[in-house]
Amino acid sequence: MADVGSARPFLLIIVRYADDFIIGFQHEVDARRFLDEMRERLTKFALTLHPEKTRLIEFGRFAAERRKRRGLGKPETFSFLGFTFIRGETQTGKFQIKRKTRRDRMRAKLKMIKEEMWRRMHHPIPDQGKWLRRVVQGYFNYYAVPTNAQALVAFRHHVTDL
Repeated sequence: MADVGSARPFLLIIVRYADDFIIGFQHEVDARRFLDEMRERLTKFALTLHPEKTRLIEFGRFAAERRKRRGLGKPETFSFLGFTFIRGETQTGKFQIKRKTRRDRMRAKLKMIKEEMWRRMHHPIPDQGKWLRRVVQGYFNYYAVPTNAQALVAFRHHVTDL
């Protein structure tokens, strides 16, 4: 996508899982150009980008500062693979991408656990415990990432209540 003779190189970050992906650019002009060319390329194969999943947002190290200068609110968030990504800072004020479990995903998992516990109510207690341990462990294996501890504590609390 970059011209060999372009005046400046551009920074590109790609995160991909199956047919879902996030592409990050340092400059908005590069992101817009890439998006236009991607749409054009997909059209040649009778494909399109999902209109609700495809968007350009200002996100990153300088997003909060730039938006504040223009009188806008906090940087936008986005969801990807069950997480909400939030522009944040460490306790020392350095830029950090924060990942939080999407609320709808947690609610769906808790609903499934509740329904399955009701279904297994008359099973032997050790069997119920083994099943529940596997489900909770699997959930934690996926969602236990830095900056997501609060959501995991809430999940464990709700499972204990159930």
